Amino acid sequence: MRNLPSVGPGYPSPVNDLAGPRFALGTLTVFPVRVTRWDREAARAGMLWAPGAGLAVGLLAAAAGGLLSLLGSGPLLAAVATVAVPAVLTRGLHLDGLADTADGLGSGKPADDALRIMKQSDIGPFGVITLLLVLLAQVAAVSALYGEGWAYGALGAAVSAVTARLALTLAARTGVPAARPEGLGAAVAGVVPVRGALALAAVVTAVCAAAGAVFGATGALHHALGVLAGLAGAELLLRHCVRRFGGVTGDVFGALAETAATVSLVVLVLG
Repeated sequence: MRNLPSVGPGYPSPVNDLAGPRFALGTLTVFPVRVTRWDREAARAGMLWAPGAGLAVGLLAAAAGGLLSLLGSGPLLAAVATVAVPAVLTRGLHLDGLADTADGLGSGKPADDALRIMKQSDIGPFGVITLLLVLLAQVAAVSALYGEGWAYGALGAAVSAVTARLALTLAARTGVPAARPEGLGAAVAGVVPVRGALALAAVVTAVCAAAGAVFGATGALHHALGVLAGLAGAELLLRHCVRRFGGVTGDVFGALAETAATVSLVVLVLG
């Protein structure tokens, strides 16, 4: 995620309905979308549109992996392509946030020192190990899905990407503080009403279940559980980070996205 300036009261209200999609695509992806407003209203709309940005990323990932699978590449190569696309479309910032958060949590130091470690440009041993294990888990899970058929892998890629960004919407809900007065955490912390976040989570879960219904009633249940499990995993990490750091940062948001995506994929494989 891109670092954003601090925002606060005194900014104009949204003047059109494109503020949300622009904010979501401009901050959560590398798509050439110009974001001109960083106020709280735009941030709120943007975080509510975050699953939409995830859908765009997920569909492109599904297209890359699904095409390779149909061309006979084999499940493993298709899985590598599927996992690589979201990394490219976010410039690896979510993965970088995951590594930095792992270093901060693994340091065992007080909040201020841990946050300072997270801002450093290098990656420590905790970050390297976490990145390695998470990427291996994602590739292994997606490969298993493609092993069942290209449609399983493609849908899993899309569902996990949407789940990852939905986790960001929930993390930006009211009551979750920012750990720093500047950056992405300060820009989006607490901007989404709790009811709005929960309502969106329910809608997205239902849509993913409907998509999974192409594989029957069990498929619908399986994909709904994939979304809910991914959100639960991200929520556990979020609460731990708030306790350790005093709030959220851009790095934490990246870690939440990768955690939600990974847990979702693993659950889709199980059973």
